[in-house]
Amino acid sequence: MFNSNLWKRFQSFLSYLQRLLTTHWRSLLLLLVGIYLPLQVFGELAEDIWENEGGFPWDVPLLLLIHSTASPQLDTFASTLTRFGVFWGVVPASILLLLVLLLRRRWRSLVYALTTLLGSAIINRTAKLLLHRVRPHLWKSPSPELDYGFPSGHAMSSMTFVAVLVILTWNTPWRLPVLILGSIFVFAIGWTRLYLGVHYPSDIVAGWMASIAWTVGVSLLIKPNLTQNSAK
Repeated sequence: MFNSNLWKRFQSFLSYLQRLLTTHWRSLLLLLVGIYLPLQVFGELAEDIWENEGGFPWDVPLLLLIHSTASPQLDTFASTLTRFGVFWGVVPASILLLLVLLLRRRWRSLVYALTTLLGSAIINRTAKLLLHRVRPHLWKSPSPELDYGFPSGHAMSSMTFVAVLVILTWNTPWRLPVLILGSIFVFAIGWTRLYLGVHYPSDIVAGWMASIAWTVGVSLLIKPNLTQNSAK
């Protein structure tokens, strides 16, 4: 009798698990790919930085490889482009996005965008102050930075902004163009930080991972893509 009841309970559990996976597989996949894996990568990077300030074996070789392509023209290009990662690009574009959402009375999307963008900046500043990772000094940078380097603020701000746009346009025809152009922008800003020698590659990867996890996590809580009637 005991074994029979135990087997029935086990079968009920398997049936429940199957229904859960069948009904909510998209949400579970999003939790895995959008939150757990990025957080895992960020956590591993942060732990290694905390325990070993020397960084990772692949950081310096990659930086030197990128620096081997340096030229005066690229110096000027990278120094200009990198400013669009925060103050020249992401900040004014974020303000414009918030104003558009406000004028269109998309309150839920507005709260989501505002929370995510501000929260990303706070997370970045907090992590820098906690981990105190010194920036690389392998060559004289055309655009030097003085604060701590882990995680990259430019990588986080650009990735957060693009991820917010992707999520807000997910159910529209704009999703694919935003995803493609946004990815190019994010990688371009990441390249400028490495080319200028102001970040290690691990700083960039950590910034991207933290931004993805934060952006997706907040979207699951606020649900910015509910219908307009539901949002009101």
